[in-house]
Amino acid sequence: MKRIENALESGIFASRWLLAPFYLGLVVSLGLLLVTFVREFVKFAPEVLAGAETGKVIVTVLSLVDIVMVANLVLIIVFAGYEIFVSKMHITDHEDRPDWMGHITFSDLKIKLMGTIVAISGIELLKTFVNIKNVNQEEIIWRLVLHLTFVVSGVLFAIMDRLSEGHHKLEELEAEKYRPHKDTPVS
Repeated sequence: MKRIENALESGIFASRWLLAPFYLGLVVSLGLLLVTFVREFVKFAPEVLAGAETGKVIVTVLSLVDIVMVANLVLIIVFAGYEIFVSKMHITDHEDRPDWMGHITFSDLKIKLMGTIVAISGIELLKTFVNIKNVNQEEIIWRLVLHLTFVVSGVLFAIMDRLSEGHHKLEELEAEKYRPHKDTPVS
């Protein structure tokens, strides 16, 4: 019976590799985001050189910033998600290894995701205000409500994480009370 249990547990543990194709798909998505960025930039550059109005330049640059923020988020999700759920990356000696790798928890990942969503929503709202002449009032209200919803959700995520973190620290302190210390003689 123990052999069956061990085989089952090994199979369940190995199933984490089913996530690897998801992360590879996100890497391909980064390439597609790059193509989108380049396409937008190539279309945008001649317009600026031809004297595009400032509002259009700002809106387009903000759109490019959106793409970059999404690409950064995808990269963080690929690196951190792979290390959290699949396997450690054995690149600790690489000179270009980001400092945050190996230190982001699932909780940190959720907060970064929510922060990026709020930032992108804020950029979209800013684009709306820069282009306010071409946007109807109902659309402005809906974008504002959506942005505020994201902001409130982000704050609630952060509060829940903080409360959870405090609860875990309290549990550790309670457990510490009952652990023998090095300096305490054992009888």
